[in-house]
Parts: sequence; C-alpha cells; structure tokens
Amino acid sequence: MKVRLTAYTARWQMLFELEVQFLKTIFGDNIQSFEHFGSTSIPGMKAKPVIDMVCIVDDIEKVDTYNEQMASLGYDVGGDWGIEGRRLFRKGRDNRTHHIHFYQFDNPHIERYLAFREYLLANPDEAARYSEFKEELANQYDSTRDYSPAKKAFVSQMEKKALEWCQEYDIEL
Repeated sequence: MKVRLTAYTARWQMLFELEVQFLKTIFGDNIQSFEHFGSTSIPGMKAKPVIDMVCIVDDIEKVDTYNEQMASLGYDVGGDWGIEGRRLFRKGRDNRTHHIHFYQFDNPHIERYLAFREYLLANPDEAARYSEFKEELANQYDSTRDYSPAKKAFVSQMEKKALEWCQEYDIEL
C-alpha cells in the first residue's frame, strides 16, 4: 500500500465515533470499551488517514465468532496478524480507512497504545518530532511495506519513554 501522509483533520475523530456506533450494532455487549489511538488521535499530527482503534473485550476468543459476519460487511479479517492475543480487522481494502484491534481487557498492548497516545497529547514537541520523522520516512519510502518497519525503532523508543512518563506521573490508562 502506498504511504499517504495527510494533515490532521477533526474528521478523523468523527470517523472513529461513527465506527464505534457501527461496531456496537455488531458486537453489542461483547465490547467493554473503544479507544482511538495512533497518529489520527493526535491533533496537529500528520498521519496515514487510517483510524486505529482498540476494542477492549472480556474474552478475545468470542471475537472469532464474528469473522464471517465482518468479512461479509467488507472487512479484512486478519486474525492475530503477528501479535498474540490480538484480532485485527481492516476496513477499506486498498483505500483503507480503519484498523480495528481487538484485545482482551488484560492484554499489555492496550497500555502501550494508550500510554503512547497520552504522552503525545501531553507533549506537543514530541508529537511534532514524531510527525517530522514520519514525513522524512514518507519522502524516502513509497510503500508502507518499507515505511512501517523503518519507523519501528523510533516508535519503540518513544513508547518506552511514554510508559515511563505514565508511571512517573501516575497516569491512569
């Protein structure tokens, strides 16, 4: 998929909220909560215009029972997509609009995603630094196949910093 970085738009929050409402009609009470994370959740950041969502559930195994229904609604069913305990659904095919990550309530990846979001929201200089780094990479790489791995070390380092920041300031996620 081609790397498409765009300027922040409040429309991303609206797309998140619309998807929450839609997913509630499918999964009902099986979802405890929804969280918007990633660059589209950070005002002012440039991002690939793909909404990253975490859907927190009581039992991750129950999510698998919705695979056929989600596929019939046009979602790509990704299974764990390389992360144990996750279920990934992608919406939009080649013009992807959403990555929907389902996790059981006790999965540590939830904390990592939310800490990163909270850290960037509270530290605009760090958000700007990350945004600039992503722009540099987008100018170097045409494909997300190359772009995504190129930013992995930077993101991992910033996630570690975010988790430490949350601990230091007793941020509840």
